Amino acid sequence: NFSFVEICYVTVTIPRMLMDFCTQKGNISLYACSTQMCFVLLLGGTECLLLTAMAYDRYVAICNPLHYLLVMSHKVCMQLVAASWVTAIQAAIGLTCLIFSLPFCGSNRINHFFCDIPPVLQLSCGDTSMNNIAVYMSSMVFFLVPFLLISASYGKIISNILKMSSARGRTKAFSTCSSHLTVVVLFYGTASITYLQPKSNQSEGTGKILSLFYTILIPTLNPIIYTLRNNDITMALRKLLTKLLT
Repeated sequence: NFSFVEICYVTVTIPRMLMDFCTQKGNISLYACSTQMCFVLLLGGTECLLLTAMAYDRYVAICNPLHYLLVMSHKVCMQLVAASWVTAIQAAIGLTCLIFSLPFCGSNRINHFFCDIPPVLQLSCGDTSMNNIAVYMSSMVFFLVPFLLISASYGKIISNILKMSSARGRTKAFSTCSSHLTVVVLFYGTASITYLQPKSNQSEGTGKILSLFYTILIPTLNPIIYTLRNNDITMALRKLLTKLLT
């Protein structure tokens, strides 16, 4: 399910971006812009919640391995996935409707690679204070709260790993979590700066670069990061690097 979200995330932004670069036009209708924003918010919110569910999965696997099959049953996993999608859908539709209910009577030029919340809000000629509050509240729900839950899970995980007497067991446990932890740091680091940092402290260029990270670069790197857990692929990459360097 996480891989599906990543594929959709890239699909929502890259094709349109490439078309704009090739045609040098960059025209997009109001409805297309709102649709793109809605899907970006939907997929981004779902990814945040799925990463939290995956952290809980690793917590149970390492800290309560004997109860893993009971706690993380197929039914529970499906409920976590469904809850992630439903919550993200409601938030994405609500935020999109709230933002596009604003009057846009000035410039219609979006200084961004795609229709994201900060650059679209800058185009409005109405009062955006309530919209900014809604964006910050949503960011707290989808970024700060999940990040705190993930941090608490990994705090327990690290504490449990350090108590293991076997060095091999500690290495195996760390390798199980390393890929997920890398994805969490990359995604939450860039996305939270974009949506939680005061706009007065963030330049337009910085916002555009950060958006490329969490919408294109990180989803593209995630399959590689998770693939590195496979010993066969790791050995093949080491052999390839050895051949290239010799």
